[in-house]
Amino acid sequence: MSVDTAEHGYYDEDSVVSLTGRGRTSPTTALLLRPRSPDEVAAAVRGSLAGERGAIARGLGRTCGDAAQNAGGAVLDMTGLDRIRALDVTAGVVVCEAGLSLRRLLEVLLPLGWCLPVTPVSGGYGVTVGGAIGADAEGANHPAAGSFSAHVSALELLTADGERRTAVPGTPLFDATAGGLGLTGVILSATLRLRRVATSLMVVDTERATDLDDLFARLTLGDPAAPAVLAAPECDSAPEYPRGYAVAWLDPLARGAELGRAVLVRGEHAPLSALPARARRRPLLFRPGRRDGLSALVPPPGLPGRAAAGLVNGVWYRTAPRLRTGELRRFPVFGRPPGDAVPWHRLPGPGRGGFVRYRFTVGYGREETLRRIVERLALHGGPAFPAALTRFGTAGAGWLSFPAPGWSLTVELPADPAGLGPLLDGLDEEVVAAGGRVALAQDARIRPELLAAMYPRLADFRALRAEWDPRSVFTSDLSRRLSL
Repeated sequence: MSVDTAEHGYYDEDSVVSLTGRGRTSPTTALLLRPRSPDEVAAAVRGSLAGERGAIARGLGRTCGDAAQNAGGAVLDMTGLDRIRALDVTAGVVVCEAGLSLRRLLEVLLPLGWCLPVTPVSGGYGVTVGGAIGADAEGANHPAAGSFSAHVSALELLTADGERRTAVPGTPLFDATAGGLGLTGVILSATLRLRRVATSLMVVDTERATDLDDLFARLTLGDPAAPAVLAAPECDSAPEYPRGYAVAWLDPLARGAELGRAVLVRGEHAPLSALPARARRRPLLFRPGRRDGLSALVPPPGLPGRAAAGLVNGVWYRTAPRLRTGELRRFPVFGRPPGDAVPWHRLPGPGRGGFVRYRFTVGYGREETLRRIVERLALHGGPAFPAALTRFGTAGAGWLSFPAPGWSLTVELPADPAGLGPLLDGLDEEVVAAGGRVALAQDARIRPELLAAMYPRLADFRALRAEWDPRSVFTSDLSRRLSL
């Protein structure tokens, strides 16, 4: 690729790199630009750098699919735009640049008594503000808090004509950008509304669910707003006050009577009264919690991949507490799945070729669809570590936003085994038939003809892109693959 490096000082010849998503599948080569200011972003968009293959913004690369790749084109590494422009500690409002990580933002906010209302489950706080908006990320408290964009008052967007515009909720440009995967423009900054907290800790309850029915009941127990999807079996009583956060880590390899066995984690921001006397002296002290991972569980040599994963899952499940309530833990604990740092390369056989993250949601009343999918995953021949099951509340306004009322399951599968493609294609059909959808921000393989059934505002999104970006300046491997 021929590049005039003399004219632009913020990249060099070494910036032609191979990029992948976090799943390490389908690498493609692009010109990686590293702007350090909005003006440099605008210069890259206005100039001839993108060429015929366009450009796409990229944050910390936490998506598992190809949404932040652009084969033969340009990719804008936005992590250089990481400043907090303004912070109102009285009103709880922050204006920050899109490349700022949620981790760094929390390090500033929590000691001041403020927190982000939403911390993504997928990727935890290791994502950028722009990435969280572009994926319209949701957390373990979605029924109560909605998705990330619900707390954005305004965003500054660089559109394809090189102009900087302010988009506010309720306008087509904002609603297409929230969950729009960077295809409406480059998010430069955002104004976020914050949540007041009294401490930097959380009160956490952990319990085991013996099977899928038990898990459904426990996830909805004690929540008057939850749909009565199943008759609740006898199980431990609900906590004294509602826990706004809840995520279940489900063993996708368990079969038979143990199908859907899981460890359920619920919690809420701890009030000052919940802290021991010593901790009350500095209740807002923020030290990121230790990673709760499976990475310390190394399977013995000689086991095939599925057997090794099954052993790890079994040890993890049986060593989890049957019921433990009121535990104080450092925030955040709901953005890091147990398998977030699973070393796939330690497993013999499949796993070295990366992994596919399969995320879908189906509505309440479609529990049998979810059950069939869990059964099909359990019968699949490849290894899998615990999958995240969460509940979604009211859908947001984003035209391509993933959350919709119902159940959401996220599972990671090694990309190597033969038969994975047909398996996931079959699961897509189940999801569509149930009126559900697959998360585009994590996707690397869905068939484009299924999109319209999953996302009813798809035609509106395409029309807005045609109006605002007729030359397809903003494009990605995902947008070409799915004709977005």
